[in-house]
Amino acid sequence: MSDSKADEIFREFKQHSISEFFKKNKQMLGYSGVTRSLVTVVHEYVTNSLDACEEAGILPNITVKIEKQEDTKFKVIVQDNGPGIPKAYVGKALAVILAGTKFHRFVQQRGQQGIGAAGCTLFSQVTTGKPIFVISNIGKSAYSCNISIDTKDNKPLITNLEDIKDFNSQSHGLRIEANFAEVKYIGGEHSIYEYLRRTALSNPHLEIKFIDPENKEFVFLRAINNIPEKPKIVKPHPLGLSVNDLLEYAAYSKANKVSAFLVETFSRVTRDKLKEINDVDLDKDPRKLTWDEAERLIADFKKIKWMLPDTSAIIPIGENQIKIAIENIINPEYMNVIERKPVVFKGGIPFIVEAAIAFGGNSGIQHDNELNGNILRFANRVPLLFDSGSCAITVAAKTIDWKRYSLDMDTQPISVFVNVSSVHIPYEGVGKESIAKHDEIIEEIRLALMEAARGIQRYIKGKQQINYEANKYKTIMRYSKQLAGDLSSITGKDFDKISVDITKLIEKHYKNILKKDKEEENEESAHIDNKKEIDESDAESNYE
Repeated sequence: MSDSKADEIFREFKQHSISEFFKKNKQMLGYSGVTRSLVTVVHEYVTNSLDACEEAGILPNITVKIEKQEDTKFKVIVQDNGPGIPKAYVGKALAVILAGTKFHRFVQQRGQQGIGAAGCTLFSQVTTGKPIFVISNIGKSAYSCNISIDTKDNKPLITNLEDIKDFNSQSHGLRIEANFAEVKYIGGEHSIYEYLRRTALSNPHLEIKFIDPENKEFVFLRAINNIPEKPKIVKPHPLGLSVNDLLEYAAYSKANKVSAFLVETFSRVTRDKLKEINDVDLDKDPRKLTWDEAERLIADFKKIKWMLPDTSAIIPIGENQIKIAIENIINPEYMNVIERKPVVFKGGIPFIVEAAIAFGGNSGIQHDNELNGNILRFANRVPLLFDSGSCAITVAAKTIDWKRYSLDMDTQPISVFVNVSSVHIPYEGVGKESIAKHDEIIEEIRLALMEAARGIQRYIKGKQQINYEANKYKTIMRYSKQLAGDLSSITGKDFDKISVDITKLIEKHYKNILKKDKEEENEESAHIDNKKEIDESDAESNYE
């Protein structure tokens, strides 16, 4: 019997590895343009280094160097002082797609999917045919090797593995050297420099050195010496769960009753809260829950007044740290920083929004009359440089009537800072450059930005009032002599005494203005003296 049409069609049916899929769809990993691709490489390596250092309790020092080889070919070198990668795990960490230590844990991490560094290895391989070169020092031993990916089986290929005998046992860290083609180095808003500047802004405990293709060196100094507190693994919150989420958790539960399953699996669920659930048999085996019963449980969850979600799994930047970082990088005239209370979105996942508006100083960038350029977007402390138009942060910012707060993004020096922290950031795609437009997230960002804007509005109005009063003072003082002369002529009293009395009266009325002017004069004088000392010190060192 001859094969049927179905047999003919399905004879070519084959299973492909995830590596082969991304090899043909590298744009899904963020490698969708020559400029973006190079920034994506740096992004992946730097975020891995930051996570590794923080997990090991190490203040991160990271060096990024870009070497130009040809017009569209560059070598990227990233070195950190982290714990390094043990020899047994280096292949999985850097050359297996969707392998890692992060995705399964209900705790905040910069990287989440196990794609980042392995994606760089794959991108290097498919554009240059070369493996990446790695040096890893874990303190007690060190080694070097070349790594590539067997894309057919999604397995690492490690060659030239050598132990380093004369390594420094007092140091540790990882160095990666990788070659890339189909990339381009540029300056401006979407540059590697801007990415690293923003990384320093959202990670004030980081010190990062950048060496560009012209061998120019830039250093973003550490602003604080405190390593962020480690997030703790927590349970999902019952709010925001879908029916499918609940049934999946139930399928893996070891509890014998629904009541025990709910208490053991989710945060904020207590025996008292269970009394408010009336539509489901709580003594039932959770693995036998039906879709209809799960729907009723979800409906009951929405009626219960829950405590705020446990946020020990989330470590936001923090109000003081944001102020220090903005002062260090932007040096604004004034800023207002807001941290919202935790909220839950789909999946029972809590998130926290931090927002700041900086006014004056080095705030604002050239942005071709687009609001997007004023917005510094971050997710779990990681800068988001691309896909701004589709990001929840941009969408939220565009819904605000900024002129209502006396703010004009096109003419005033303003920078808007937003960081969303969560166990799982809902990205629009695996490129991880924009946050999905969930209503809960957009609303929280809106509320945070409006609160921050009110603080800037009060400052601007106060400044305008001071300028108005100062102008009035100057105008009155301009005519004080004439007034003293007229009064002297009318009364016959001494001109000098009348002039002194009028001046005292005016100064008493405008004492706050005069005090403000004096403070600004002292600050300016101190700044000039400090600059003079620095200049003199530089001159002395030059002579030496």
